Order: sequence, then C-alpha cells, then structure tokens
Amino acid sequence: LYVGAAAKMIDENTVQVGISIHDGVYSVDFCVHTLHISPGESVADALKADAVETINKYSKEHHAKFVGCGLAESLISLCRDMPSFLWSELDIVVMRFKVKTEFPKFECSDGIQGNSTETIPIDVDEQADSAVRKCIMNFGPGQNPALSIGFRNRVEPDTGGRVELVTKLESYQKTVHEGTWNSFSKYANELKKNKAKVAFFSATPQGGGVALMRHALIRFYRLWGVNVQWYIPKPNPKVFRITKTNHNILQGVADPFERLTKERQEMMDEWISYNANRYWLGEGGPLAKGGADVVIIDDPQMPGLIPLIKEHRPEVKVIYRSHIELRSDLIEVEGSPQAEVWKFLWDRIKLADVFISHPVDKFVPAQVPMSMVGMMPACTDWLDGLNKDLRDWDLRYYHHSLRNSCSDIGMNILHYPAREYITQVARFDPSKGIPDVIESYRKLREMLEEKVPRMVTPQLLICGHGAIDDPDGSIIYDQTMKQLDEPRYDEIRGDVVVMRIGPSDQILNAILSCAKLVVQLSTREGFEVKVSEAIHKGKPIVATRAGGIPLQVQHGKNGYLVEVGDTTAVAIYLYNLYTDRGLYQRLSEFAKVSVSDEVSTVGNATCWLYLAAKLVKGEEMKPNARWITDMYREDAEQPYGKGEPRLPR
Repeated sequence: LYVGAAAKMIDENTVQVGISIHDGVYSVDFCVHTLHISPGESVADALKADAVETINKYSKEHHAKFVGCGLAESLISLCRDMPSFLWSELDIVVMRFKVKTEFPKFECSDGIQGNSTETIPIDVDEQADSAVRKCIMNFGPGQNPALSIGFRNRVEPDTGGRVELVTKLESYQKTVHEGTWNSFSKYANELKKNKAKVAFFSATPQGGGVALMRHALIRFYRLWGVNVQWYIPKPNPKVFRITKTNHNILQGVADPFERLTKERQEMMDEWISYNANRYWLGEGGPLAKGGADVVIIDDPQMPGLIPLIKEHRPEVKVIYRSHIELRSDLIEVEGSPQAEVWKFLWDRIKLADVFISHPVDKFVPAQVPMSMVGMMPACTDWLDGLNKDLRDWDLRYYHHSLRNSCSDIGMNILHYPAREYITQVARFDPSKGIPDVIESYRKLREMLEEKVPRMVTPQLLICGHGAIDDPDGSIIYDQTMKQLDEPRYDEIRGDVVVMRIGPSDQILNAILSCAKLVVQLSTREGFEVKVSEAIHKGKPIVATRAGGIPLQVQHGKNGYLVEVGDTTAVAIYLYNLYTDRGLYQRLSEFAKVSVSDEVSTVGNATCWLYLAAKLVKGEEMKPNARWITDMYREDAEQPYGKGEPRLPR
C-alpha cells in the first residue's frame, strides 16, 4: 500500500492530520483526525508518534505493508525530518510534494475560472490524497522507486531527488568516528569555497556494486551541498558483452580462447566517442569548457573517455578507479588474452593523473607507475536499504515477497523462520565460486546428519542482483541449476534455493539480517563489500582468501578464511559455527564492532573529496601506493583514535 499525509495547525496545541491510503490503482481508505499536543511535547514528536501508531495499527489490521508515502509540504513544515524518520523506523520510501491548499471559489467544470479572487480551503484529507497519487507515479515495477536519468544522461539518485531517505547530516555523522567526520567537513567546505565541480562516469546506473556506491555518494554529497554529478553512457548490449568478457579475461575466469579483437576494440571506441560527443563534450556538458574540474572514470568499460577529455580540456584532472581484480601475473605473459586487453586499456588509462585500486598490491599491473597509485576499498552505506535495521514486520514482508518470487518460477521455497539458512549474496558471475558454495553445503549436510541426526538442518540460499551491463548472469544461473541436477546432490537439491533478486535493496537486507551464517567463496575478487555488510550485522562469515576479502575478515574473530576451492574447510567451519552456540555468539558480538569507517559512505566520500581538493588547487597528487584514508587523515591532522577499527595495511 501507499499512504499520503497532510497537516495543518488549528491552534498552538492542536494539529489536524489527513491521511489517504492507496493500493496503486485507487484510494481505498482515508481519515481526518485531530492531534492534541501534550505539555512539554513538540509538534514534530507528536506527529512522529502518531505516524508510528497509525501505520502499525493499519498494517496489522489489514495485513499490509506500506512501501511509499507522499507527504504534503504542510506536514513537513511541522516536522522537517519526517521523511527520514519514516524511512528508518517504518521502512517507507517518502517523497515530498507541493499540493494545493486552497482552490478558486468559482470555477466551471471546463476549468475556466470566473472573475472572483475568493478561494476555499482544501481539506487535509484531499491534500493527502493528492500527495499519495503523485507519489505512486514515481514507483516502477516491484514497488521500487523509478530510476531517474536526466539530461545528458546524468543519473539523478532518489528519483531525481524527490525521495528523501536522509534529511539530517547528523544521521551520517553518527555512523563514523570523529576523525573521519572532521576530515570530510574540511574537504567538503574547501570544494564548496572553490566552487569546484566533480563528475563520476560509470557504465550502469543500477545493479552492480559500483552503482550502489555512486547512488549513496551522490545522496550524501547533495545533502552537504557539494557539486558532484554522475553520468552514464547510453547502454549498448553488444558493447556490454565485450566489456564483460574483458572483465572476465582480466580476472582470469574467461574462456582461454576469448580475445579482444580489433573489431571489438573499434566497437568500444565508437561507443565511447558517440556518447561523449552526443552528451558530454557539447556546450554546457560536463566535459565542455566550464564543466567538471575533476573527472573520475570507473572500471574498464570507459577508459576510452580519458584521451577525449585530455584532447578537449587538458587542464581537467582525471582519476581512474579500478574496482576489479587484475591478474597482474597473467598480464605479464606476452601474447596472453590478459596482456592484450590490458594493453588496450593502459594506452588510455596512462593519460590519467591518478590510478585508484583496491588495496591489494597484486591488483596493480607493473606498467602502472607506483607514484600515481592510491589505495581505496569499496564502500557501503549504513543508512540505505541494504544495511539499515528492519522491523520484524518488514523482515516478514520481504521474506514473504521472496517466497512468492520462488513460487512464480517453481523454485524451492525458503522455509524461514521454520528452518534456518546459510546464504551467499552475490551476482551470478563466474568468479563468485557458486559451485564451491553448493559443494561445501553438501559436505556440511553430511556432517550434520552423521553427528547430529536429530538437528533440523539449515537450507542454502544463493541469490543476488543483476546488472544491465552483465550478460553472464543468466549463463551462470543456468550452470548452477545444471550442477544441482547432478546425482551427487540428490539429497540436498530440495533444500537449495537459487534466486536472481530484483532491484530491491531491502530484500537483500532481509536475507542477510535473518541468515544464520554467510559465506563468500569467490575464486577471484575485487573487494566484495557484502562481506563487511554481513559482518556489520553480526553474522560470522566463512570466506575465501581472494582479492580484498581477507582485509575484511579477522580469522577466528569475526569469521574464518579458507583457501580458494577448499570446500572441506568451509564445511568444517560452518559445522562448528552451527553447532557451537558459544562460538557463534562470540564471533557475532565481535563482528558488530569490527567494521572500519573506510568501508562507509562517509569514509569513501572523504577520499574522493580529498583527491579533488588537492587536484583543483593544482597540487601534484602522487600517492605512491599509499591508502588515501591515511593521506587525508594525516593532511587534516585527524589521527586515528584508540581502538578505532582499521583495515590491515
């Protein structure tokens, strides 16, 4: 359901509140009630308490879940942080709207107004109904807010800013340590003072980890008032097949016969050139004169943009951000597929001013001068739909939605809460180790049935988002289902749930929040911040020593690390955690306090602003393979506090 609300003050102690409830097709209920303000109580607090009581009561009486809310400005003027309150406390996506509060007294049915200037007031329930109808227009399939792409293919997070998830900077401040917050404030104020402009360019606005990070970053920057924008190219499925193959080649997980042919190189260059000339290099564009001062290029899809930037505006500073594992060892093999792809990319990337990599030395090929390399982990947002705390009611709703999705395609049903489950949340990608997840689960089940036959065994849930630039998803999904059809998995086949989840962050949140155990058995990996997200929720994790994963897992403290492919070790650790309550509790409690600011939106946002602030002032940026976090904390004179969690250097 969707709800609209409006309010007006009757006197200093009385508020009239109007509510309209809509099912997406038509209004199904409404009410007007008077709220009396108790002595010592603020109007805002009274409205919040009333909202919680009204929503909870209606939800339980009608067994319903409110997913969206349209608030009239009349109500927000009385309670400025109502949008973020409803988001954090009741998991409702809120949009604010300016709705009419009065109407001309004389108006014909054909819309022609009379000469009178008299007006009549519009009741608060009518205002609420207008707000909720406007709200519904901004939701797409699956009850998710519509993605908004503006002029020049600029991504406009939160449905063009109409959605308000966080309304106070203090909410972000509470998620990090003092040194991180003070550093961010310093560089944000510097950029605002210099009127600097920063632009991100990446391949897709939705589905992958980069897109999730960028949405959170732009939301945070916008709240602070820093001029940071995000642009994407017009999608091309043929090019995305090429870029995904390049991705797999660089990680060493592609078919050995795959090559980046001359024809494919030309297709990538033409795609970049077309988008640059049509959207970004023209007058008023982000890459034209007067546009961005600092440009950040994400991943190997778009480095072809760097030569064009340097040709048209050589004064612009360019940062290349590599989010994936680059097999430096294979790149060094002359004539290898990796060497061919890297040569094509490096011919373009080498024109950048700074090269940012995940903090793993072997991810940086030998051709990249160490002087231009800076280290930075991936990040996640503790206030968004992936990570915020969800009420039991909302957890039940999202699991119900998951069960419905399973039923729609004939998939096994996840029987939570009747049975516990183990999960891996990741894209269906050849490097995510899904075959090892299934084999580890098979071995765990054998151990449980042999040693604890009366114990109710856990199910296995393998799931993840898809991305528009990732054509491998369906291929790997099909391979997973074929693996489960093998005779050796007859005993567990009925307890394995394999699902591609739509673009709903809260469903993934609910899956991680309710899981008994989490695994991440990647064979090749960049950073995979899902590991930190699970740990932050107090979930002991069993993960492989791949890419940046070991930086996040403290072996024996908040989880366990295993060698890639060691499914027996995975099964043993899962067995110990599942059967030893004391061990599980000990690791879970430590996990909740072991996550560093470096993987938070605020920490990551500070890294980018530090780099931009220095480059805009004309300072030479030579990180020399240092962590950008260390550099900004040192420059801002904000030393790490005693006991402050840090990723290992």
